Amino acid sequence: MTFVPCWGGWRLGASRCSAEDGMGEVPEQVITTPAAVALMERLEAKHGPLMFHQSGGCCDGSSPMCYPRGEFLVGDGDVLLAVLGKTPFYMSRSQFEYWKHTQLILDVVPGRGGMFSLENGEGVRFLIRSRVFRDEEITALRLAARI
Repeated sequence: MTFVPCWGGWRLGASRCSAEDGMGEVPEQVITTPAAVALMERLEAKHGPLMFHQSGGCCDGSSPMCYPRGEFLVGDGDVLLAVLGKTPFYMSRSQFEYWKHTQLILDVVPGRGGMFSLENGEGVRFLIRSRVFRDEEITALRLAARI
């Protein structure tokens, strides 16, 4: 896997994304850390293709929930924020309204995973870190009709 610097974090893939060269580029709304990618690869080897849905609360708080692809049904009320490698990452439209000015960084920390999330029992859990987009990034997102 190749990681490139992208708007204050890291992006999985071979394409270029940097603040110096990409001020006109649309920033990624969800990026991953190398630890998150390693866990995703481990889970995919066990469970097949994956998907994420950012939980809006309830039982597991506001956690990124990892499921076998297709096991969690998404609908018109969900927004596809990113495809991380081949893994889609969704969030409810109502929650997205609160988070749309924020880049989500999918990371991994020691601990117990969400009750319904595939990493439960792995000794680690997915975690969302975030940062507020800069003004020029928000402009690029608006021009691309992403927010």
